[in-house]
Amino acid sequence: MTRGLTHVIYRQEGGIARLTLNRPERHNALVPELLDDLKEALAQCRREQPAALLIDAAGQSFSTGGDVAGFHNTPRHERESYASRVVGTLNEVILQLLTLPVPTVTAVHGMVTGGSLGLVLASDIVVAGPRASFAPWYTVVGFSPDGGWTALMPERIGRARALDVQLTNRAISQQDALAWGLAQYPAPAGDELSVALDIATTLTHRQPGSVARTLRLNRPGADRIADSLEQERQQFLEQIITDEADRGMADFLGRTS
Repeated sequence: MTRGLTHVIYRQEGGIARLTLNRPERHNALVPELLDDLKEALAQCRREQPAALLIDAAGQSFSTGGDVAGFHNTPRHERESYASRVVGTLNEVILQLLTLPVPTVTAVHGMVTGGSLGLVLASDIVVAGPRASFAPWYTVVGFSPDGGWTALMPERIGRARALDVQLTNRAISQQDALAWGLAQYPAPAGDELSVALDIATTLTHRQPGSVARTLRLNRPGADRIADSLEQERQQFLEQIITDEADRGMADFLGRTS
């Protein structure tokens, strides 16, 4: 187990590395410290090169994206810098996953909202339980899309469908995620991890060189995605310091703007 990590747990057994988001009291919402832990864990995974990486999460939700309270509690004159760190580090994590020389299997239970979808979009195989749901919330809270919602999502589910979901804040159910290609495997409630582990175990019996080349040929080009993610970051920084974002965050959190 990797020492010094606070908000994620990383360990390896039987050729499978397992990375668990571990901020359950805040629904694994993304803050700089959690994202830094993700970067460190993924760097170790790259060094160790297990047969597969399995990502899951503790608590009731997979992850509810960027912590709105974290943004709202940051003074407005410091918010652009804070947002740049959050979105910029999230982009680095997404690119780490897209260039990892081993396959990633992600087990999703509960909510996936906002930028945390990037962890799903950058995974190679996704298992979704019956309570899994995916929603943007950007046009409700007053944020701009990040986490690959524009850089990766259209390629997964189609541009028109991706735009509709983002504009209307339509939640994607497990059934829709499977039908649209956002997830590949269903799992009964409570069995998301075991189904993902079975898939990861299967991958330990595949030829590693062949797996690495298959990943390289099938994944989206990292340079192209990096450019698109940077555009998301720039738009996010411009939007987060607007009056509209202040009002949206206050309403979302039930506070007086």
